[in-house]
Amino acid sequence: MIRIIIADDEALALFSLQKQLEKLNGGVIVGAYQNGTEAVEAVLREKPEAVFLDIDMPELSGLEAAEIIMSHLPETEIIFATAYEEYALKAFELAAIDYLLKPVSTQRLAKTLARLTQVKAAKTEPDHPAGPSRTKEQVTIRCFQTLEVDTGESGPVHWRTNKAQELFAYFVHLRDQPVRKDALLELFWPDIDPKKGYTQLYTTIYQIRKTANAVHPGIRIVSGDKGYRLELNGVGVDVVTWEEGLQTAPPLSEHTLARHLQLLELYRGDYLEDCGYWWAENERERLRMLWYRHAMRVAAFLETRDNAAEAFQLYFLIQRRFPFTEEVYWALIKLFTYIGDRVSVERQYDTLSQMLHDEFGTKPARTLEQWYRERVV
Repeated sequence: MIRIIIADDEALALFSLQKQLEKLNGGVIVGAYQNGTEAVEAVLREKPEAVFLDIDMPELSGLEAAEIIMSHLPETEIIFATAYEEYALKAFELAAIDYLLKPVSTQRLAKTLARLTQVKAAKTEPDHPAGPSRTKEQVTIRCFQTLEVDTGESGPVHWRTNKAQELFAYFVHLRDQPVRKDALLELFWPDIDPKKGYTQLYTTIYQIRKTANAVHPGIRIVSGDKGYRLELNGVGVDVVTWEEGLQTAPPLSEHTLARHLQLLELYRGDYLEDCGYWWAENERERLRMLWYRHAMRVAAFLETRDNAAEAFQLYFLIQRRFPFTEEVYWALIKLFTYIGDRVSVERQYDTLSQMLHDEFGTKPARTLEQWYRERVV
């Protein structure tokens, strides 16, 4: 039997729900509470499989209670109840197993219990373990170009809302750093009433927890006194792996070149570029410059090894990503000069001159201009 705790500040509604559950014989009620705080304490103590929460309770709302419960017991199923259609349309865009509009009909409650029974059966099936047990290699959070949670076996992770995806990305961005709730409200819900903002925050945190737990139980949003912190517990982040690889890479040589080329390839695109999150701009630019400096070093090394073909290929890639950087044009001009391709030298110089004029209203650096006149003109 499913162990259930119910909470509703209205005594009549609480009594009615309890009697209906008993009539349907869908579970064992291990506690009924009119106070949200007492209900949460009981849930953490009793660890039931399902909790019925009234949304609109004083002191501690159902959303706040669910937020606390999910931070400690992510496997617990939450069913919300409310008398307001507004909550059904907005707040219940959650990953909750169900919601009920009050007054709750016995027929509607029976459907909820059927869902709970199906979920419990799925969790206890030998071929369907309660939670994934993937390793660090099997689950990676990717932030280059776009946000992806790569499970190595299933398709892409689908977030309930764009806001849930962005908030999760922000937690990944900060990683182990704690972030205050009021700071999150100011960043993500700056133009709405704080009370409604907190409702949106708790709703979004709930969505993230349900989605993340389905992907990997190690991904946890931990609640503190005033905020949250992301714990990854062995789940990898491609940006972290890549930067650590740069820092620990051996000096460039014939024997280590393959490793350095691999690091360049791991940079699939700019940090969260497709997402367009403005708060990621500084980190995006910092990582871009790390890749740029590394790529220019590798390209220059390829030149010293008389490997012009690969050097050209890399320089052109750098130029596509950094079309307004004079240094890469300079490198291409010199390399084309070295192989005797005068036409390409002139084309690169003309392209550079036009770009500088259009974008910055300037001309090529004096040293480059003088070099070009002496060797080409």
